[in-house]
Amino acid sequence: MELVVKKNDLLRELQLFQGIVERKNTIPILANVLMEAKGNEIRMLATDLEVALRSRCEAAVDKPGTLTVPAKKLYEIVKALPETDVRISEDKNGVKVAADRFDSRMQTLPREDFPAVPEASGTTSAMLPRAAIKEMVAKTQFAITGEDTRFFLNGALFILGGSQMSLVATDGHRLALVTVDRKGGKPSKEGEEVRAILPRKTLWELGKLLTEGDEDIRYERGENHLFFDVGGRTLISRMIDGQFPAFERVIPKGNNKRIEFERERLTNAVKRVALLSNERSRSVKFQLDKGKVEVTSSSPEFGEAKETLPVDYSDGSMQICFNAQYVMEFLGAVDTDQVALELKDEVSQAVMKPIGTEGYDYTYVIMPMRV
Repeated sequence: MELVVKKNDLLRELQLFQGIVERKNTIPILANVLMEAKGNEIRMLATDLEVALRSRCEAAVDKPGTLTVPAKKLYEIVKALPETDVRISEDKNGVKVAADRFDSRMQTLPREDFPAVPEASGTTSAMLPRAAIKEMVAKTQFAITGEDTRFFLNGALFILGGSQMSLVATDGHRLALVTVDRKGGKPSKEGEEVRAILPRKTLWELGKLLTEGDEDIRYERGENHLFFDVGGRTLISRMIDGQFPAFERVIPKGNNKRIEFERERLTNAVKRVALLSNERSRSVKFQLDKGKVEVTSSSPEFGEAKETLPVDYSDGSMQICFNAQYVMEFLGAVDTDQVALELKDEVSQAVMKPIGTEGYDYTYVIMPMRV
């Protein structure tokens, strides 16, 4: 293999692989990116056996060939190079990377050791609006659990219907649900919902791919894998095999108390008050009274804090306690000026919603804490 490629073109693609490759892995080849040079491009592939990414970039190929290179080291070297062309050439059991007056040689691993990655079959596919998917990922991914014991919660449920699509994530303490209308979209069988649990890592990597470009995404579901074609790059992911909880039952229907807040004001109040909350529970208390909400916290080791927010509220007094981080994550994910908090009593789950959204419906269910 021998080729010349622009530094920034290669760097942009290599950067996307950094979250895919595993730093600490019992299988050494998984730390490498597979590079195939032919025609006028380099095709690249990385995988951790759960999630894989295919990508490409333009190059002047003198000698076609295929090899595997340590993904992180190659990225670090290319990043450190000056703004110039990068020369990559195969050497005995290694690869030379050079630019300007810099020269380097890295060890490679046999191409035959690189695992096979499934190909899309073209059976169940749909075009999805990029902006909507980007919105859905950003508003749900933080609610996915990190507990490996409940593996089916280590992902988000994607529901593709004929007229709508939804993404829902929960960790058992809170739930984030986004539903978006699909204009003219129909899944493979008309009227039938297609459900799949996307791993947490898949959502993070998909979110990164959606930061640039504006074309729609091609989504495909295979037997065990999902394929997302985003601007010429393909993210391939295993589906989580499990039964996602019946989330519809968690969303309360009878919350009859509603308070509207200025999002920024509430964010700042919770942020300040949480500084003196109990470090383990991170709890903040909302004391509701006519015309105001007091946000308070206290801890034996630090002290206590209180901030009063004037609101339009005329129901009876009550207090409810939340994990401050859960409230802050919701407030950070929405961008409307106003948000609503809907309650029933001190022990039932509350609902937070942005006010004035266009094109999507966002529901955030949060369990109160007992303090």
